[in-house]
Amino acid sequence: MRGKTFMDHYAQLLAFVWVIECGNFSAAARAHERNPSTISKLISALETRLKVRLFVRGTQSLTLTAEGAAYEQSARAVIKAMTQADSMADTLPTQVSGVLRIHTMQTFAKHQILRWLPEFLDAYPDLSIDLRVGAQYIDMFDQGIDVAIHTGALPDSSRVARPIGVSEWIVCAAPAYLQVHGTPAMPADLLQHRCFNFSFISAWNSWTFCIDQEPVTIPVVCRTSCSQGDLLRDMALAGAGIVRLADFHIGADLRAGRLIPLLQEFRTHSKETLYLIYPHRQYVSPKVRALHTFLEHKIALHGWGQE
Repeated sequence: MRGKTFMDHYAQLLAFVWVIECGNFSAAARAHERNPSTISKLISALETRLKVRLFVRGTQSLTLTAEGAAYEQSARAVIKAMTQADSMADTLPTQVSGVLRIHTMQTFAKHQILRWLPEFLDAYPDLSIDLRVGAQYIDMFDQGIDVAIHTGALPDSSRVARPIGVSEWIVCAAPAYLQVHGTPAMPADLLQHRCFNFSFISAWNSWTFCIDQEPVTIPVVCRTSCSQGDLLRDMALAGAGIVRLADFHIGADLRAGRLIPLLQEFRTHSKETLYLIYPHRQYVSPKVRALHTFLEHKIALHGWGQE
């Protein structure tokens, strides 16, 4: 309702200035493709709202009253400001600037975003990044977040989630652990090994394998749990036990041989989607569009395993 009131007031200002420039209601109506009655009604509404008479109405022409002359300067200033704002809006889609506030998983921030960040900042020198992390997706758009990057099933909401890549969860361990404790040959062998998991309820804690073409979840007994995936990775790298982590997190470790994938013949090959989440489908800001395009390109080009 406030927006409608503002537009009504703005239309009255426009009609007021048009009449001054054209000399009368009829000429203003012809010049701006309006009905003379419409112009007359707008001026009458403006005078009623201001509680002053703006024009002295003669038989052949109109003359500004003292109040009208005083009001003209303010009316033109408002119209000029609106015109300048509209002209600036025309340039916004090509401008990537300001602060881009991102919320994502600590592991994705550390192992993917940070290695690509210098290139992104070089591409957009007027842009700054505010990077915030959390293990699970939390809707923080009301707190000023521009975009979130998370995996897995997302809660139903009005937010928009765009897939930008997929990731697979891989059971793995360090060579040092396998040398001492042996390599599990079957998924059930995990019950005899030290396994580590997340400390919160999550689908990430389900160690599911394909056995005889059927998905089977192994109820591994976790000797230690952590709230952050990087702590699980650190324990695995130290040779402490077996973990199940996303390949966007440990892809470089697998390629370098620091971690060894286990039970690969029993993989389900199910993929978890990585989403770029933003608040609205329409009017996506240029900085969010720039990040979306950049991440899609980098993920398609390099995947998760590059150092």
